[in-house]
This record gives sequence, structure tokens and C-alpha cells, in this order.
Amino acid sequence: METRRVVTGVTPEGKSVFTSDDRPDGISVQALPGLEFFLLWGTEGGHPVLGAGDDAVVKPYFPALGGTRFLVVRWAPGRQVPEPVGDPAEISAEAERLLPGLHGVIEPDNSGMHTTDTIDYAFCADGEIWLELDDGQEVHLTPGSCVVQRGTRHAWHNRGDRGAMMIFVQIGAERDSGTGREETG
Repeated sequence: METRRVVTGVTPEGKSVFTSDDRPDGISVQALPGLEFFLLWGTEGGHPVLGAGDDAVVKPYFPALGGTRFLVVRWAPGRQVPEPVGDPAEISAEAERLLPGLHGVIEPDNSGMHTTDTIDYAFCADGEIWLELDDGQEVHLTPGSCVVQRGTRHAWHNRGDRGAMMIFVQIGAERDSGTGREETG
């Protein structure tokens, strides 16, 4: 499946038009082998205004409070994922340059576990993926499965024998002080 992005807008005369129709390139980084990210759209934090401040360039990776991100992520089958090779500082710098803020929330030495200050609406579009929470709790997701990820510590794993694809909408959220999260992401 090829990812296609169609964007609409309004002319100064008030007529609705298509402003773009393209196939964005996927982003892969050595620090997160086997993953390909398609950053489709984002809005800044605060109060989004139609036609102002929304952009196909979505950096940083995670939205600020009240901001949004729309993305597709593809996972290679776990058995086909190579280990990163090279200078760890260069690998980390590449990830920060291409997906600013993402690599920093991934727990080192903990198989992809991470926590973010976002509410994520996730939809399994293709393949099979496992969502892992604390203490090894897991749920197996198949096409059509939906997840509302509410800032919990988690990891995604493709244990199948073919690729998997998830579609995400992320909304920047404020963390309740009682949740125990120490860092922001």
C-alpha cells in the first residue's frame, strides 16, 4: 500500500480547492530499525485555526499541548529487523535530525518502551502488531483494531511474518501530576 496525502483548502474567494496531492517519502532511521514513518500533517499547539499554522512539515515529532500529528508507521517483521551498526552518537543524531524528539523518549535497553504526553488514536490498517504495556501485558491487534493510547508506557512489536501498518492521530496533552511520569516527550 502506498501512502498518499490529499490536502484541501479555501481560496480567498471562499471556494474549496485541492491544495496538494502527493505521496510523501517515508523516513527510516538507524536508531529504530525496521520502522518507516510517514509524517502526514501537524498543527501547532493551542487553538488550531483553519488555513493558518497547519503544515505538512511536522517537527518536532510530538505535538505541543493541543497540537496534533497525523502519521502512518510501518513495521518490518521482527525477524527481519537488523541491529543498528555504527557510531551510537551518529545514529542518535540522525534520528534527532529526521524525527526530532522521538528517539529521546525510547527507553534504552528496554525493547522500544516509551511514554509520551499525547493521546493517540491508533488504527491497525495492515498486518498484525502487539501492543505491550507495563509488566509485559499485551494485546494482539489485527486490521480494523483501534487503540486509544492515553499516555501510558508502551511498546509496539511486529511478531508476524509480514509487515504491519498503523495509522495514528496524536494530540498533545497535559499529564496529570498523579501519573508518575518523570520526563516529558
